[in-house]
Amino acid sequence: MAGFLDRAKEQAQRGLTQGKQKIDDAQAQRAGGDLLKKLGAAYLAERRGTGSPQVTQQALQALENHIATHGDSFLRS
Repeated sequence: MAGFLDRAKEQAQRGLTQGKQKIDDAQAQRAGGDLLKKLGAAYLAERRGTGSPQVTQQALQALENHIATHGDSFLRS
C-alpha cells in the first residue's frame, strides 16, 4: 500500500510541476506579446512625430532582453 501511495504522490508532484511550467510559459508568451505591442506603439509614435527614438530604443531593448531570457516563440503564435 505504501508503494502505491508513493507512486501516486510522485505522479501528483510531476503533474504540479508540469502545470506550473505551462503557466510560466503562458505568462512569458503574454509578456512577450505585450512588449511587442509597446515596441509597435513606440515606433508608430516616433514615425508620427509624437514619440522619441529613445522610447523606441528602450522598448526594443526590453523586447530583446525578454527574448534572450524566454526565447522568441511568442513571435510565431
